Amino acid sequence: MDIRRKLIATAVLTAFSAPAWAQQPQPSDEIEVVKVTAQKRKEDPAKVAMSISAVTGAQLQSEHVRDITDLTRVVPNISFTAASGNGGAGPGTSNVEIRGISSTAGAATVGIYLGDTPVTVGNVYTMGNIEPRFFDIDRVEVLRGPQATLYGASSMGGTIKFVPNEPDLKEREFTTYTEGSNTRGGSANYAANVVANFPLIPEELALRIGVQAQQTGGFINQVDGNGKVIASNINKINDQEFRAALKWRPTRSLTVTPSVYYQRIDAKDIGAFNLDLPLYQAQKQVREPSIDKLLAPSVTVNWDLGEFDLTSATSYFQRKFDRTQNGSAYNSYSLSTFLTSTEDGGKAPPELIAAVAGLPSAVYLNNQVRQVAQEFRLASHPYDEKVSPWTWLAGTYFSRQHTNIIENDPIFGVTDTFKQYGFDIADPDLLPDAKPGQFPNDNSFAGAFHYREKQASIFGELNYYFSPTVHATVGARYLRANTTLEQRNGNYLAGAGNNSSAETSSKAFTPKYALTWEVNPTNTVYTSVAKGFRLGGANIYVPPTTCGPDLEKNGITAGPPAYSPDSLWSYELGSKSRFLNNRVSVNADVFYVKWKNIQQGVYLPTCAYTYNANAGDATTRGFEFDIKAKPLPGLTLSASGGYVKAELSNDIGIDNGVVGAVAGAQIQGVPKYNAAVNATYNFSAWERPSFVMAGMQWVGASKGSLDPTQTDHDRPAYHTTDFSAGMTFGSYAFTAFVKNAFDTDTIIQHPQVASIVQGYRLAPRSIGVSLATKF
Repeated sequence: MDIRRKLIATAVLTAFSAPAWAQQPQPSDEIEVVKVTAQKRKEDPAKVAMSISAVTGAQLQSEHVRDITDLTRVVPNISFTAASGNGGAGPGTSNVEIRGISSTAGAATVGIYLGDTPVTVGNVYTMGNIEPRFFDIDRVEVLRGPQATLYGASSMGGTIKFVPNEPDLKEREFTTYTEGSNTRGGSANYAANVVANFPLIPEELALRIGVQAQQTGGFINQVDGNGKVIASNINKINDQEFRAALKWRPTRSLTVTPSVYYQRIDAKDIGAFNLDLPLYQAQKQVREPSIDKLLAPSVTVNWDLGEFDLTSATSYFQRKFDRTQNGSAYNSYSLSTFLTSTEDGGKAPPELIAAVAGLPSAVYLNNQVRQVAQEFRLASHPYDEKVSPWTWLAGTYFSRQHTNIIENDPIFGVTDTFKQYGFDIADPDLLPDAKPGQFPNDNSFAGAFHYREKQASIFGELNYYFSPTVHATVGARYLRANTTLEQRNGNYLAGAGNNSSAETSSKAFTPKYALTWEVNPTNTVYTSVAKGFRLGGANIYVPPTTCGPDLEKNGITAGPPAYSPDSLWSYELGSKSRFLNNRVSVNADVFYVKWKNIQQGVYLPTCAYTYNANAGDATTRGFEFDIKAKPLPGLTLSASGGYVKAELSNDIGIDNGVVGAVAGAQIQGVPKYNAAVNATYNFSAWERPSFVMAGMQWVGASKGSLDPTQTDHDRPAYHTTDFSAGMTFGSYAFTAFVKNAFDTDTIIQHPQVASIVQGYRLAPRSIGVSLATKF
């Protein structure tokens, strides 16, 4: 056996030997500085001319932040809302917004990155953003403001980067984390993960591998028409994650890092309940489960070529998202309204009409997204006044994304129901325009939609240092894109059916300008101007037979065939300061955004269809702040918050059939403010490192719809409170915690699906314990 094989065998066999984590280091008196890669190179965020929040993996774990919705409550001016027509339906169906750049339609407004892998998907009526779980994460970076120069077209509001832990070439490590809690009035929550790091060849080759399993307990019961419980805690969610990464450094100048991430989220039902029933009860004929699977392999190469660095990021991701919606309230009801009643001289008796209206119906949605992306970057070394006043970065990006949506809407038993009353379902005198074969296997609608998107762009940034403390940045990206939509649909509720294809092309030039002044080593002032851009696209077909009343209400006779690109300009001024030997840090900024030709989704509640339209222009303005302090040894205080006023600035949207799109209307899904405070005290108890922590989060009022007649138009403000305490025994850290300690039960969303008004609330109070180990 050669020496390398011996080293590998020794590393694997000794990975579970004596603990290497003898004791926790003493807490520093200084505020921790979390380096970020916002500008595609690792650097101090205080020197970057943009508003950034960086949350470490340790902070995510200590504050029990488990998903993006939790993150939106602790990071300023980030929010989430349901994609058009989804009504906040559950995991994978919401969109994320930053600084009021909120849209439930068209391309995404926030770029999502998993390491160097872009996993941004469009806002379609069947799904929302991919939501990576916080597993083996080094940090999450939230970059506010347009990031089009370095991150492309869909980062017009900002970018969220999930940065995983890298394999360590020096130290072996084995960590575990387990957590258990119980939801008030519901079922149990648990989480468990194991992560191991093996230096297979010291200083040259290392493997990091981990697995995780979690369950989020449910608290909603399904009931029948008499209020009898059919199933309990139906909205629980199970998820599993796997990640493996290999780091190979064959020379000091070359590093190759292949990795793979897999995630499976199994939601047993959505988190909605009927507002006309006792709290947290859902009366439905069809359950609404979903399974959302994400596979994301990638290879990143970093090569120091002496005068500059070369980075290649090759990535692929595949998302399979299968879910069921309860279509009883609109498929069955819509069909019943088409029947010709005997009371009006038709053939359908009232008993048949009532029977059809009461039939169960499902909407089966099978979504698949696949993307291949390649980015090459060349970057100068960091600024050195002895070498050059210039630094630069240049790159090129290519991507191909395919999205397939298959939809089937069966009305269970509809053919037999007609037969029971002595009728043929294909009788056109009974059901207008009915033809044989329009209800195969009771399926009332069948659709297939295939989106293809190709992007190619070149980008770069150039920095000139007038002095070591003052520098200007000029950046730009030129993008060309082509999008196509092929669709075919049929069966009775599709009306005459539709088989068509449409193609759109886009190009954009998105510049960025910034000026940074390091007033002193601990105080930086900056200003920036940047442009953001989104692609336009084609709309799915909206059948006028099914959706006629909704379309007429919007002042149109048919859904528009396409929607146009939109863009914005953002203006920002900010400062980043540290005081008292880095015991206090204060970051603050103000911004103003002019958004042109805003894309918005128009949901048709009666038939449950959605089309995209341009709703005119908008402006958003506001501020953010983030304050951290260590006033006493062991005590860390933090406060962060943001305010945003996001409004339409003209009435153009009305002409495009967007009800409520008038000047002064608040953009949907944007809380007016959010804020969070946290206090953590580290101390020694019985000679054991210990801590206590308390945090509160506030989220302001928002609008769930532009249409003031919708039940979800006004969404209330709410707040939550969390507590935790823990103690460390050598390699074991125990924690007890309470989430939503005062059991805030505000109904934060209340959309209407046909005649049913639904409610969504925060998860009730949960109390639990956790154990973390590190060897």
